[in-house]
This record gives sequence, structure tokens and C-alpha cells, in this order.
Amino acid sequence: MKPSRTSKAWMQEHLNDEFVKRAQKEGYRARAAYKLIEIDDKDKLIKPGMTIVDLGAAPGSWSQVAVQRLKGQGKIIALDILDMQAIPNVEFIQGDFRDEAVLKQLEEKLNNKPVDLVIADMAPNISGISDVDQAGAMYLTELALEFSQQWLKPQGNFLVKVFIGSGFDEIVKMMRQQFEKVVTRKPKASRDRSSEVYLLGLKRK
Repeated sequence: MKPSRTSKAWMQEHLNDEFVKRAQKEGYRARAAYKLIEIDDKDKLIKPGMTIVDLGAAPGSWSQVAVQRLKGQGKIIALDILDMQAIPNVEFIQGDFRDEAVLKQLEEKLNNKPVDLVIADMAPNISGISDVDQAGAMYLTELALEFSQQWLKPQGNFLVKVFIGSGFDEIVKMMRQQFEKVVTRKPKASRDRSSEVYLLGLKRK
């Protein structure tokens, strides 16, 4: 199959992307690393000694950033439906976050200890039908929020990727009930044409 003009254009854009180039040079597995770096530089979410859960972690660039910023003190549990190459000091679970048994595995690893920070950069498999994709993305966000409600320490923080569209306002409303402050972040590494933004719930009530 010959590559279509759009996939060629995407490839070209990808190869010329400053964040792709930086990631290759600086050893990050994906350009997404710079989204977390920018948000953490601004909001100071990651501190040594923390327990962090990274949902939708593969290929692992957010876990890489978190490991660097924990400076060898703390714990990271990462989860993804896809396999992820091992990262030192990161415990990885491969499985579907929507699956009760996988959630149980994650909870066992926490060993009844509450979490300081939940970061979720999840997206469902894209079908190309925008209503279906939006609903799938919102469902993952709601599950991550539910998990945070159960496992975050009081004053703990929650960072989640969302797509602006139907259900967005409801998610913001739900987060406002749970956190003292909810802010929106659109880091430079998030492509302008993408409807993704990051919602940050600060200080769990």
C-alpha cells in the first residue's frame, strides 16, 4: 500500500518537530515528555519521596520524567494496555485500566498506601468516529478520576489529558467537587490543532 499524502505530510511534520528532535537527543521515549516537563515546571507537582501512579504510561516518557524528578526517592507504578520497556525504579503493570482485575493488581501494588499524584495521559484506540472516540476518552478520564478519589491523599494532585468536546464541562464540574482548584494547561508540546488539553486538579479535598 502506497502511503497517502496525509500520512507522508504527518511523517514530514513529525520528523521536523522540535520536540521529536529533542526527545531523540535527550533520551526520552516520546515527545510527550515535554508536556509533563512544562506542566511540572509551572505547577511543581513532582517532589522526591512521593508515590506516583502513571496511567496510560507507554511508551514511558512521563515515567522517565517522574523518575528524574523523584531523584531516587519515592515510588512510581505505571500501567498501560500496551507493553512498555522496563524503566529503572518504575513498577509496570500491563493491562487494561477498564478491567476490574487489572485495577485490583494496581491496588495490590499500592499496599493500602495512599498516592501523592496521579498522572494520566490516556487515550482510547481511535476509531475515527469522533462521537465514539470522545465518549471513549471521557470514560477513561472518569475512571482515572474515580481512582484518584479513592487513592489520592488529601491535598494530593491529579493531572489528566482530556479532549475538548462533549462531556468536557461535566468532567470539569466533577473535578471541582473533588479538588480545591482545577486549572487547564495546554503545553507547547501539545499540537495546536489537537483538541487535547490537560486538566489539573490541585489539592484533593
